[in-house]
Amino acid sequence: MRERIIGIDAGGTMTKAALFDATGREFACVRQPNRMLFPKPNHTERDAESMWQAAATAVRSLLESTGTSSSDVAAVSVTGYGSGIYLVDRDGRTVRPGVVSTDGRAAAIVDGWRRDGRVARNEPRIQQRIWSGQAISLMAWFQEHEPEIVDRTSSVLMCKDFLRARLCGDRSTDPTDAGIAGFIDVTTATYAEAMLDDLGLARWRTKLPPICPSIDVAGAITHEAAAATGLKQGTAVVRGVVDVAGSALASGVTRPDQLSMVAGTFSINSTLHRSPRSSVMPFLQMPYPIEGWLLATEGSATSASNFEWFCRNILDGEAARAVSSGRSIYDVCNDLVADALARDNDILFLPYLFGSPEGAPAGFLGMQAANTLGDLIRAIFEGVAFAHRTDIERLLSGPDAARPQSIRLAGGASRSRIWGQLFADVLGLPIEVTDGSELGARGAAISAAVAVGLHDSVQQAVDSMVRVVDRFDPEDGRHALYDRKFMRFRETTKALGALFAGR
Repeated sequence: MRERIIGIDAGGTMTKAALFDATGREFACVRQPNRMLFPKPNHTERDAESMWQAAATAVRSLLESTGTSSSDVAAVSVTGYGSGIYLVDRDGRTVRPGVVSTDGRAAAIVDGWRRDGRVARNEPRIQQRIWSGQAISLMAWFQEHEPEIVDRTSSVLMCKDFLRARLCGDRSTDPTDAGIAGFIDVTTATYAEAMLDDLGLARWRTKLPPICPSIDVAGAITHEAAAATGLKQGTAVVRGVVDVAGSALASGVTRPDQLSMVAGTFSINSTLHRSPRSSVMPFLQMPYPIEGWLLATEGSATSASNFEWFCRNILDGEAARAVSSGRSIYDVCNDLVADALARDNDILFLPYLFGSPEGAPAGFLGMQAANTLGDLIRAIFEGVAFAHRTDIERLLSGPDAARPQSIRLAGGASRSRIWGQLFADVLGLPIEVTDGSELGARGAAISAAVAVGLHDSVQQAVDSMVRVVDRFDPEDGRHALYDRKFMRFRETTKALGALFAGR
């Protein structure tokens, strides 16, 4: 019976392919690295062709390693990071490298829009903040700095849409990706024409993709894609959702009393709403693939990627020793933090290696000669949790804020029970973790399962394919302790941000 589903997730550092059945059982996941490019300061790009090859190789390896016949795959769907941009010509080939959403080249353009009032005029039209890594900002930058690229561009695509186009030829997008890109009025899921005109982007209008339902078969695996991936020609390709929405689905977030939190490359924190959140303009807002709901999100580049950087650049020797003893560096770090939690620690870590919303630098404060490596790693865990709390406090402010009773945690930090408990203690809410190693890919699989009829609705698919496997309740004493430490974290961030702004 054809009940196998493949979800592809083009993430920050890896493109992954995972195999599921209709109950959500994850058979295996294959990861392939993405090739990142940094041609100039504040320019963060991706080799799109290499990303496609990584996806194709991951899918082929997945089929081979699990012994899965291509005839048993009912559907495939793709998710990927939101915003950034991929520009392709009439033949579907990229006219330049893709741009990642952490790119900052358009900051001066957004600052100009802010000064002349266009940010204030247009944020209400798209119901979210305008920022430099957003597709609309990047389009303005290309129009000003690389006009020949605009002329060569036939279609503007988002990350997942580029990969889906390579699988089946379809060049559309869905409301979740169009929302994060800053393209649409999220109440109607249609292009915000007045915004495009006001920002001087009318030249792009014919290049923007049609917006079609997320939970829908967009096409079928082509002959060329079948040869590259090992999938059967004609296999259904489902349009799918952006990774923010996919991770929320895979975490089982279907009610307004739940908060989706992804601790990965970005701090991503989201709640469900019946109408657009507007009392405090969210960082991102998009239609959710469950009828009648919108997803409002606060986020920043202040999450677990700081820990990954520390492991890769500072703990490389520790990592080698861990591998030689049959363990991972993450196992070692969890043990060190567990030991460090048993003693007082006043160290603050500011998790701003990839930028700070307030301009503060990254680094440790309050270190003493008696401190150990475990104390430093504990401070990183805490600093990331404090950064999430900063975003979540904004998300939960204002009269139209949700009132969550629990948090569903995804991302790399969800694999650490120590970190899960620490998040609960810092945030003061129960933390729940669902099964599986790759929630983005699971979210793609949920979309695919519904589109090809393996489930009748997204709600039914979530109920069948998502299971909570761990829960961490906040400890009152530690929550009070972290309240005090968080206040110091927040004030330190503000003070250093003001100090470094004058450099």
